[in-house]
Amino acid sequence: MAGECVPEGPDLSEMGEEELWELINDNRHRISLGVRPCILIPYLRQARVLTEMDEDEILSCHNLTNRSMRTSYMLDLLRTQGRNGAVALLESLMIHYPTLYTQITGRKPSTEPSRFSGLIKYSELTEYLVRAVTGMQKELQEARCEAGRMSTRCASLESEIRQIMGQEEKSRCLQNENERMRRHLCSLQHDITKLKDEKCDLYMRYTAAIEEKSAVNMRLHDLNLQVYQLQTELQKAQTENEFQKRRSLRCAPHADTPQLQEEVRSLRCQLVKAEKLDPARQDILAQDLAEAIGSQVELAEQLRCYREENEKLLSEKQGLLDQKECLSLQVEQLTLDINMHQQKNTVIQNQMRELQTERDQAYLSRDEAQAMIARVLAEKDTLRCQLVELQQRVFSLPAKCSPREQRQSCDKSEMNWEGSSCEESLLPARRRLCRMDAVNPTSLNSCHSECEDAAASSVRSRNAEPPSPESLRRREEALYADSSLETAETDSLLDDFVFLPDVGSEDKQTPRLSSPNGSSTDGLSRTSAPPFLMRSRPKAIRVNGRVLSISFQGEALLSQLAVIGGNKTGVFVHKVTEGSAAHTVGISPGAQIVEVKYEQNQKALSMVLEDSTLEEAMWALGQITGLCHLSLRPRQDEYEMLLQQLQSCETSSGDSFYVRVNMSLPAGPNGTLAVSCNDILHVTNTRPTGTEDSWHASQVHPCQLLDLQSGTVPNYYRAQRLLIRAIEDMSFQAKKSQKAWRVVPQNKEKAVRIVSTGRQGRNPLWVSVEDEKTKSTDSDDTSAAKSLVSLMPYTLVTPHYPPICRPVLLLPSVLGRILDNKLAGWQGFQLCEPEVLSSSEHAAKLQRSEILEECEQGRNCCYTLQSVEKVMKKGIHCVLPLGLDCVRRLHRAEIFPIIIFIGQTARSARKVRSKLQRHGQSEEQLLVCSRSEEPLLDKLPCLYHSVAPDSWCDQTSLLTSLRTIIWEEQKKIVWVEPDLW
Repeated sequence: MAGECVPEGPDLSEMGEEELWELINDNRHRISLGVRPCILIPYLRQARVLTEMDEDEILSCHNLTNRSMRTSYMLDLLRTQGRNGAVALLESLMIHYPTLYTQITGRKPSTEPSRFSGLIKYSELTEYLVRAVTGMQKELQEARCEAGRMSTRCASLESEIRQIMGQEEKSRCLQNENERMRRHLCSLQHDITKLKDEKCDLYMRYTAAIEEKSAVNMRLHDLNLQVYQLQTELQKAQTENEFQKRRSLRCAPHADTPQLQEEVRSLRCQLVKAEKLDPARQDILAQDLAEAIGSQVELAEQLRCYREENEKLLSEKQGLLDQKECLSLQVEQLTLDINMHQQKNTVIQNQMRELQTERDQAYLSRDEAQAMIARVLAEKDTLRCQLVELQQRVFSLPAKCSPREQRQSCDKSEMNWEGSSCEESLLPARRRLCRMDAVNPTSLNSCHSECEDAAASSVRSRNAEPPSPESLRRREEALYADSSLETAETDSLLDDFVFLPDVGSEDKQTPRLSSPNGSSTDGLSRTSAPPFLMRSRPKAIRVNGRVLSISFQGEALLSQLAVIGGNKTGVFVHKVTEGSAAHTVGISPGAQIVEVKYEQNQKALSMVLEDSTLEEAMWALGQITGLCHLSLRPRQDEYEMLLQQLQSCETSSGDSFYVRVNMSLPAGPNGTLAVSCNDILHVTNTRPTGTEDSWHASQVHPCQLLDLQSGTVPNYYRAQRLLIRAIEDMSFQAKKSQKAWRVVPQNKEKAVRIVSTGRQGRNPLWVSVEDEKTKSTDSDDTSAAKSLVSLMPYTLVTPHYPPICRPVLLLPSVLGRILDNKLAGWQGFQLCEPEVLSSSEHAAKLQRSEILEECEQGRNCCYTLQSVEKVMKKGIHCVLPLGLDCVRRLHRAEIFPIIIFIGQTARSARKVRSKLQRHGQSEEQLLVCSRSEEPLLDKLPCLYHSVAPDSWCDQTSLLTSLRTIIWEEQKKIVWVEPDLW
């Protein structure tokens, strides 16, 4: 309906070549932005205005980095075809982009045969339309399948989200329960505090009662003394009274007798009063004593009750503490589960958003495809109707022409064809595509100047703007001038490459590169094995898939270009110095450096930088002093993503790997990180700004892949020198202590771990430099290279996440055999049982390395991997009564045991003397076994846990601490290094 409102523009068949191209150039910007060349090229190929080489150049040229540049370059190629190119372009726009066609020409798109120029026959045009409809139907079917897959995926993700929401609700309930239990625990702790205060008050009252009791006892003692004194005085008074009475009776006259009798009566009254008074006092004192004794009994009973209550409270407190520990463990586990579920939920939500966007895009593309298919089917029906009408007209015409007239018409048609061919021959011949020439290092300057002149007078347009008439005129002149210089290209490899001879041979020949006119060098031996191939022409760009091999003069290469990246993202070219050799050969930012080849000291060397760190890449590029060959891969999207991360400070470089530290390093100035032996570091930058011999690293959380404290550490070779110095200091101190007849005390923390490169003979953290000559050397040189050993301050490690329960290996093996049965008796542990195999089964398992250790020689009784896996499938820990030799076999089967080494001294060996004697062992054998197995732990490719000799007092406490250690080790990440032994 929209097409009916468009006014009819001029007829295209009446317009000339200049008018057509002026119309196209006026809308060049709109065509460059709205047209995809890959859609128009099949029609243009069928119209014979583009060749296969033109198609490859448009779609595969690495200089055309976006769609607009490809479309503009296609218009430039069609401009050289004159009017046919313009007509074919407009016809292809009428078929594939009818709206754009209407905007350019002002005419409605139509599929009538009269609207086509005749560049394509009707049968070929129908076949092309059928192919286009078939392709659209396939695209529609694929879009429908993709939409079905997306809907299925969305349904599955929605079900997963519902499950995760249910799990989140459960976790929220568990959190509420945890909060309730925590509040209950706080209230119980408050009650315990109150009980403690009451107990303290009772103790105070009990002390006061004891003090009162002692005071009452003292008072009673004083009263008894007073009673005794009164009784003594009474007896004395009675004696004196008797004596005076007798004396008075003897000596006193009768006149004094009444007087004496009065005195006697008074004394008797006093005596009676005294006798009456003493029993009352005694009763009072006896009553006070009875009360004191009763209060003492009551206090003793109260004290006993309080002691019983105290014991009950202590037991309840211990139970609450155990319950608190269990609840805290459950809370930690639930917190980890909640974090994991939240992360999964976030990832799923992101995937859902991506899937929704993809689904919307799929729906839009499906609607567009359906609309296009409907439109094409309608056009196809109209074309079929027109074709039927034309066939009927042709069959209805009377055959009135005579043979003479037919011959005349044939002659006229031949003359017309000859005239048209002559006119086409007068048009300027387009230059045929040819393979690019190689860089001649000796003529780089001349090539550079020529490239600059060519760039200044370039007539090739890669912009959306139309070219000027002057540029078109220069293009015609350049095409005429280049047509005379074109040479045929051979398909043989010997013409495309020259072989660099073995520079280590006796007759050393310096390869002379070809001259600019293409003449090859003399004296090159083609029969010798070439170290690498090099183009014999200038501008060496050899497309190998998506990897480009570029040869140029690399003197001071780091001054010609700057690189960024690392082993995680790849090493990219960041900046190129203008006017340098790298800029001349076309190296641009965003290309990844895959490999570098160069010659040094008359040796051809090759270094692969695809997975190298930034430090390695800069060292490798700094070694180049002459001709070099760089293999580049264009990865513009990854390069831009890395730049965004660097600008937003998400990362400091493209490096990211984990290492295990084999020495202790103290903290230093300028943010130097303090690390201990066997620590795990995450190295994020091997070339920090301002330093050349340091790495930027972070300590890793033991249970999660999270970076903790960060800082700088020495790089590999500076750390290697520090390690050698530390070993020399340790040996000097040992010799000094031996001369002074002293025993050096054993350090609680390990200082160094001696690890060498083993059979590799080189640093595994450094880029490998391959000498092409050494590949064919004798076996003596190979054995000499293998014997090289160097100390490693850092070793590469990879994280592993083990299953729920890992096997347990206790060392030393003498003590481990004793503790294995005790540990296996606990809940959650089971002892690994040996299996009795037949001879054939034993041989087969031995060949597959499934036998961990032999029990008895000659009986085929052994411990196998299947027995360990059988216990692990039950969800419990498998206790291994084995030695250290089984660790590497378990690692090959992706089974990572928990290794616990119990340190031994003469004092700790005496703690288990009775157990050793019961198993037929002695303390000396235990110490010898411990000393022999402890050095072997450093050779294991994994971490282990050491138990100090003075951290346990008996077997029960040792087993309790082992259970806690196993529970902690189970939560940690297993870091495994490549087995260098």
